[in-house]
Amino acid sequence: MGNRFICMIKKEPKDVGSRSKRMGRSQRKLVTEEELHLQALSMALQQHQLSQRFEGSMSRRIGSTSSRRRNLSESFSANKQSYPVQIPELLENIKTKKFVLIHGEGFGAWCWYKTVAFLEEAGLLPVALDLTGSGIDLTDTNSVTTLAEYSKPLINYLENLPEDEKVVLVGHSIGGACVSYALEHYPQKISKAIFLCATMVTNGQRPFDVFADELGSAERFMQESKFLIHGNGQEKPPTGFMFEKEQMKGLYFNLSPAKDIALAMVSMRHSPLGPIMEKLSLSAEKYGTGRRFYIQTLDDHALSPDVQEKLVRENPPEGVFKIKGSDHCPFFSKPQSLHKILVEIAQIA
Repeated sequence: MGNRFICMIKKEPKDVGSRSKRMGRSQRKLVTEEELHLQALSMALQQHQLSQRFEGSMSRRIGSTSSRRRNLSESFSANKQSYPVQIPELLENIKTKKFVLIHGEGFGAWCWYKTVAFLEEAGLLPVALDLTGSGIDLTDTNSVTTLAEYSKPLINYLENLPEDEKVVLVGHSIGGACVSYALEHYPQKISKAIFLCATMVTNGQRPFDVFADELGSAERFMQESKFLIHGNGQEKPPTGFMFEKEQMKGLYFNLSPAKDIALAMVSMRHSPLGPIMEKLSLSAEKYGTGRRFYIQTLDDHALSPDVQEKLVRENPPEGVFKIKGSDHCPFFSKPQSLHKILVEIAQIA
């Protein structure tokens, strides 16, 4: 396996309070986890109202989406509040401090609210993006048919980075396909790519293929799945998919706090089908030169530990980390363990 290494995180670290004196944040007021969650829930309710209003036909969309987009980190920065977290001693070892967080299917930037707060408190620069048709992006999800369209907010962000600037890119679940797409097209902009229980495919694979063991073949899924959405009419090919709420709870949130499950239930939107059925073209010259890391979730019901192990075996990354006691959403179920690993990967020379 070459220089690959494995790190196991077993327990959540205890909060040690604010290091505001060291970080120059003595005037910032610490908020409790409950207050932080209420902020995110309020934000999610607003997103839900927007998605209910604008979801549907293209003719119902109003104006440009760009003026309405806000990323999650901007929301937290505007509040100028921090969240207590254990801060590593040697953050000066981190050359790339900007993290770009990419959500998985059905989610949005909102799902990273704990991770954003942790990274900001540690003196890092997180940005959580809504992919096209996700979160509060007003694009009709049924109109998103390709991975390029789905990944457009990420690509726009990378294109607009200063020439000498790089980011640590983190992708969750199917968002891993967007990370792979970005590595192929903008490898010079990505310092490290982190796949969080994500679809880390090989050349010629579809993101859906990763889930084939659980969901069956793509052809069978397209013909028989009761989770498909026909946004253009029943006589037309399906445009998206979304699991029923009770099934989502068992698949994604089997170890997540009840309040985070409630947040997800009012925030999740259906996912476009086209991007996950598209075969990725990944070259050794571009994708192959990227520094990839994988974080496995060992109590995951959506992407089983066996499937995750198969992914890293068939497409070996530079490093593999494991979180015990995490479901498919470690940003909810094990946020401190996830934060510790993200910082640790950022520190790797």
